[in-house]
Amino acid sequence: MDILSLIGLVMAFVCVMTAMVLDGGSLASLLQLPALIIVGGGTVGAALLQTPLPVFMLGLRMLPWVFFPPADDRQQLLQDAVGWLRIARRQLVLALDPVAEQQNDPFIRQGLRMVVDGIEAAQIRALLEASIANQEHEETLAGEIFEAMGGYAPTIGILGAVIGLITVMSHLEDPSKLGSGIATAFVATVYGVGAANLICLPIANKLKVLIRRRMRRLEMITEAMVGIAIMEPPMQFEMRLRSFLDRADMPAAQEEDNGAAAPPQSESENENESLAAG
Repeated sequence: MDILSLIGLVMAFVCVMTAMVLDGGSLASLLQLPALIIVGGGTVGAALLQTPLPVFMLGLRMLPWVFFPPADDRQQLLQDAVGWLRIARRQLVLALDPVAEQQNDPFIRQGLRMVVDGIEAAQIRALLEASIANQEHEETLAGEIFEAMGGYAPTIGILGAVIGLITVMSHLEDPSKLGSGIATAFVATVYGVGAANLICLPIANKLKVLIRRRMRRLEMITEAMVGIAIMEPPMQFEMRLRSFLDRADMPAAQEEDNGAAAPPQSESENENESLAAG
C-alpha cells in the first residue's frame, strides 16, 4: 500500500476541517445533500459524456493504483534478463522456450517467444514498441478521466451556487428557507473546488507517474529481448538495462559491482602498506 497517498488525502481533509472549526464554523454545515448531488452527479455525468465506456471502465480499474500501485519489479527483472541471456549464450535461444511458458506476464512471454522463433532484433523492437505505444495510449486516456473531472467539478460547483441563490431569491418572502438555500450555494462551491484540488487532480497526476513507470518497465523488457536476440555481451547488457532503474535503486547495485570488480591486492602491495603503517 502507498502510505503517502493515504497520508496526503487524510491530511488535506483534516487541515481543511480543522481550519473551519478554528474559525468558529460547524462541520455539520458542510453536509448538504443537494450540493453533493449537484457536484458529484454533474461531474461524473460530464465525464461519462466525454468518455467511451471501455476507457471509463479502465479508469475505474486503475483507480485503486493510487493506494495499491502495481509492483515495481525492475530490479528482479534485471536479474532475470541477465539469466535469460546467459542461458541463450550457453544453450542457444531454443532453451528459452520453457522459460517463456513459465512467464505470467504476457508482454515478457511474447518477447521471449519472438526471440525463440528467431525473429530479427529490429523487428522485435518494432513489434514490442508498437504494443507499448498502444498500452500507453489506452492507460493515458483512462487516467485523463480524473483530470477532466478535476476541470469540471469547480464549474459545476459554481452551477450549484447559482441554483442555491435562485432558490434563495425565489423564497424571499419566507425567511425560514433562506438559510438552506444560501448553505447549498456556498457548500456546492466548496464541494466543487475541494473535489477538484484535493481528489481528482492529485489522482490524475499520480496515475500519470504510475503509467510512466509501467512504460519504463516495458521499455526495459524490450531492450532485454533485443539484447538477447543479438547475443549482447552480459556486462554491456546489464549496464544498459540498469539505466532503466530509478536513481534510488542504482547506487546499491553499483556499489556491489565496484566491490566485485575491485582487483585483489598483491602480496608486495600488502607488504608496502604494512611498512608504511609501521
